[in-house]
Amino acid sequence: MRRSLLSTALTAAFALPATAALAEEASLQSVIVTATRFSEADCRTAANISVISREDIEKTPATNLTDLLATRAGINAMPIYGPLGLDATVDMRGFGSTATSNTLVLLDGQRISPTDMGTIIWSSIPLTGIERIEVVRGSGTVLYGDGATGGVINIITDKSGKPRASITATAGSFGYRGLDGSFAGGNEHLYGNLFVRSASLDGYRQNSQQDQQAASGRVGLKLERGEVFSDFAVYKESSGLPGNLLQATYENDPRNSRKPYDTQRRDGYRVRPGVAYALSDKVDLETEVSFEHQTLNTDLVSSNWKSERIRDTLSFTPRLRINHGLGTLGSETTVGVDYYDAKVTSTNQNGPNQRATQKSSAFYLQNLTNLTSALSLTLGARQQRMKQSAYQDAYPAWFQPGMDGSASRTRSAYDLGLTYGSGAWQFFGKTGTTFRFANLDELFGYDNLAFRPVFAGDLKPQHGRTNEIGARVAQGSWSARAALFRTTLSDEIGYDASAGANVNLDPTRRQGLETEADWKLSSSVSAKISYTYLDATFRSGTYAGKRVPLAPTHQGSILLTWDGGSIGQYGVLTRMVGKRAYGSDFNNSHGDLAGYATLDLQASWNFKPWTLKAQIANALDHKHAAFAGYSSTAGHYYYPTDGRALFVSGRYDF
Repeated sequence: MRRSLLSTALTAAFALPATAALAEEASLQSVIVTATRFSEADCRTAANISVISREDIEKTPATNLTDLLATRAGINAMPIYGPLGLDATVDMRGFGSTATSNTLVLLDGQRISPTDMGTIIWSSIPLTGIERIEVVRGSGTVLYGDGATGGVINIITDKSGKPRASITATAGSFGYRGLDGSFAGGNEHLYGNLFVRSASLDGYRQNSQQDQQAASGRVGLKLERGEVFSDFAVYKESSGLPGNLLQATYENDPRNSRKPYDTQRRDGYRVRPGVAYALSDKVDLETEVSFEHQTLNTDLVSSNWKSERIRDTLSFTPRLRINHGLGTLGSETTVGVDYYDAKVTSTNQNGPNQRATQKSSAFYLQNLTNLTSALSLTLGARQQRMKQSAYQDAYPAWFQPGMDGSASRTRSAYDLGLTYGSGAWQFFGKTGTTFRFANLDELFGYDNLAFRPVFAGDLKPQHGRTNEIGARVAQGSWSARAALFRTTLSDEIGYDASAGANVNLDPTRRQGLETEADWKLSSSVSAKISYTYLDATFRSGTYAGKRVPLAPTHQGSILLTWDGGSIGQYGVLTRMVGKRAYGSDFNNSHGDLAGYATLDLQASWNFKPWTLKAQIANALDHKHAAFAGYSSTAGHYYYPTDGRALFVSGRYDF
């Protein structure tokens, strides 16, 4: 059955260009993407790219950013607690528990994925401030470095400076209350925008209350050949930590809590000044310096544990785009340097204090040459050096010795791709390598025989290869994208519960099909359809032939929207995620985590200057868990997803 499906998909991918060529006036939708780390109106990079536009954001029944991303092919969102999206994980191409370290999230081209095992601060990116989201599937290692094995999500904020202002108030189920503001203005020399958000809820489960406050924006000075700017964000959020539920409680009382008093509080800021300047007609310079600070306070009453964790990250990312030509051929090269300096310090009550640091420096280049008017060649390479250290105090209460270690490693990667086609269709093929270094938390290990902490610097960098072919086509009222891919990894870094440590896993393989289609059925009715088939398995070793935990084989979504003009706009979204192996169950011996399907509804009415919106999330009140696992001591455990919820909002545009 698997061979038949892939064979059919391969035939379809090759047939798309021939079919589209029949349309004389068809053309691919013109969008701006930054797949070369510079904005391109006509991107010919060999990659499976899709763009979530501002219009898509407005039409999709999603209350947070991670739910919005989950409507796209190849992306699986795993929320833990509530509609604010706190602690949610976004997984591209089936990495499960290590998704955050293998799916790179950027904000305006700059990393916001953490250097440890922490979560992305989604609250610092309000939906109202997003212009578009670029989803680049497959390895982005050459341009962006380690952590991009599954793909890259680049969130582009609104920088237009077009004068506007709006305020949105929202109320909903489980005590949800929200207030959002959007303000922008400028002239021919200066511009700025500001987005503010405050939201809170009591929570679906006991002790799942949450609140968040955030402000972000940008100020810029326009120059004759570019601009000087600074992005900024400040945030604060807190939440209860109800913990997981064992199977019997999950089945009978999913709103319960095993840990009714555990809480966390997080606050921080991010500042990023930069310059974008045309040095000449053929040379563009962009560079940023970014500093991020975060403090996380955790109070685990259930285990008598308190900690304060401080993370600081500094980055410097200069790059040039040189349109140099190659004889009579059009050719441009992007060349750049990435420098990152990160430090995490953890002060723990009733436990040893810890400190970890890393310094990463990389040089990369990518060349795009138009061999003919229809055929383009992409070549790229990166070399990255990582120096890491980890320290842990001796802990007298347990007579446990301390730990101090460091390691330096260097890895390289390359990409080679061809894109053929223009106008109505494009076909691409790509091959390349990828790598990932251990994150800062993965540096801490424990020797179960000697009963002492150890430096896990002997973890080898994860490395592998990705091969991919795909096509993009637009014909009249519809467009589609499809790609077949295979990624083989060696020394994949993950936590093996049987070993009780982070280890280099046996070789793995991820292969499959990603498809998306947009169809305008009439002047007022549109459909967006996505489907992903994923075969994520171990290639050899102890778990040979076993599925990678938490990676669904089948996944898809259908979004239908109707613009009724004066009587409103309406949207229906259904999303399906297939069954998965439980987290930590590498041997696949404890059954399957059930798949699920959800239905979300949205209606909006524009009575200028007012816009009213109503949303129903999980309208069928389907009980399910996006994340669940198995342990030898507790058995199956689950993090229940919220039940049916209604949200009503009103926006006033000044």
